[in-house]
Amino acid sequence: MRLRATWLFCVILLAPLGAANAQEFSVNGFVDAGGVIPSHEKSWLKGGFGKLDNGGGGGQSPALVSQGVADLRLKFDPAVSVFATVRAAPDQHAPFDVLEAYGRYQPIPTPDSLLSIKLGAFFPPISLENESVGWTSPWTLTPSAINSWVGDELRTIGAETNVEWRYDTGRVGLTGAAFGFNDPTGNLLAQRGWVFDSRPIGLFGEPRQPDNFPGAPATREEPFKEIDGRPGWYAGGSLRQDGIGRLTGLYYDNRADPAQHIGGDFGWRTKFGSLGLETYLGDVVILSQAMAGSTDIQPFDNFHATTDFQSVYLLAGYYFDNFRIAGRVDLFATQLHNSFGPGGPGERGRAFTVSGSWTPVPWLRLATELLQVSSYNGQRMTLGSNPNANEMQIQFVSRIFF
Repeated sequence: MRLRATWLFCVILLAPLGAANAQEFSVNGFVDAGGVIPSHEKSWLKGGFGKLDNGGGGGQSPALVSQGVADLRLKFDPAVSVFATVRAAPDQHAPFDVLEAYGRYQPIPTPDSLLSIKLGAFFPPISLENESVGWTSPWTLTPSAINSWVGDELRTIGAETNVEWRYDTGRVGLTGAAFGFNDPTGNLLAQRGWVFDSRPIGLFGEPRQPDNFPGAPATREEPFKEIDGRPGWYAGGSLRQDGIGRLTGLYYDNRADPAQHIGGDFGWRTKFGSLGLETYLGDVVILSQAMAGSTDIQPFDNFHATTDFQSVYLLAGYYFDNFRIAGRVDLFATQLHNSFGPGGPGERGRAFTVSGSWTPVPWLRLATELLQVSSYNGQRMTLGSNPNANEMQIQFVSRIFF
């Protein structure tokens, strides 16, 4: 935490000096105010094994939801800019947080090519959903299981290069990155399984791990931490064809040493592949992503515990006039095994999401969402609960843009 605070506050302290030399400064964002009817299952944010980010266990009393998010940009010249996304959310572990903070070098593109280099802390280029202000989705209030996990445990703290070649009817892109400070990635996925989180974990956030035993003290993960000094990497590509859509792929390896630890924080060797497709059926937008990988830890000599994980979703969205409607189906699973064979309970589940929004004026969006999740998670039995759970929550949010 001290290391993260040091370099982030250095950025904040240097920002006024940069602003004095900047050619352009811009801010855009939103403020959310609304309510939720939560699930009866205890949310993972409160130490339970519920799949939703609302719910205290045992009741379904409506609750308020609110946050403020801002994207900040300093432009020094046509090629050099600095970006940051900040959030204020009183009910989060870190009420004020930074989601991203990075610099970008992007020369003026030619008709045939584009080059972009990022340096700092930012989301890896995986999500096809979260492409709006504040890393949100224009279609739903809560992203898929895949992108909920990306928002909670993945951040590129390092450098990324993107190269794009353009032709008459499309473009081809390649990306590659080297990063550090993400060695615990995979811990949450192994401990709690897949979840649905409408607000990603920021750089100061420390998400709660599940309470595996009744009365156990609350424990939290520090996801953005360097443990072994070995850099991770990812590489990917994209293809966009006019009139058809785009195809993306990425392979990720944090290269963490699963035998290394600092205090109680271990490295989790996490590797996965991700594929995404955006296309159209008439006026209907189709988004689909699939992810499969594993995360491994070696808490003792000659003993490994590995969690394999898989998830896929399909989203169909349609917009007309000032309205948007969308439906999404998620499937997800994990399997745990160790050096001696099957090592414990895994999980499997599916989720259905229906969302709609109305934008009567450019600065106001009224949105509602119903999210239903059915899952089996054997770890629920450690708390004396039924391993099968059916959860549902309904949200109503007014989003004011600025």
